Amino acid sequence: NLVQFLRVAKKAGYFVVGLDGGGDQSIRRLPLSTEPLVIVTGAEGAGLSRLVRDTCDQIVSIPISSTVESLNASVATGIALYEVAATRADAR
Repeated sequence: NLVQFLRVAKKAGYFVVGLDGGGDQSIRRLPLSTEPLVIVTGAEGAGLSRLVRDTCDQIVSIPISSTVESLNASVATGIALYEVAATRADAR
């Protein structure tokens, strides 16, 4: 299952970042972006399950307008991957 995979990834040296609307940090310029990384996107509406959330090293969100309730999961994942790639490019 997903939690077991995330634990294996962490043992292999990856940081696990959960993408959720209630994240405690923005994905933009995330310090972990330059590290080996696994990004887990929460389900639309429900977000991350408790077990997945507890397994993550950090929970991040995408800064959006307060008038927007949430983003489609695939759109949010694309934005997160773009931000990680941009941070990595800036670090070179």
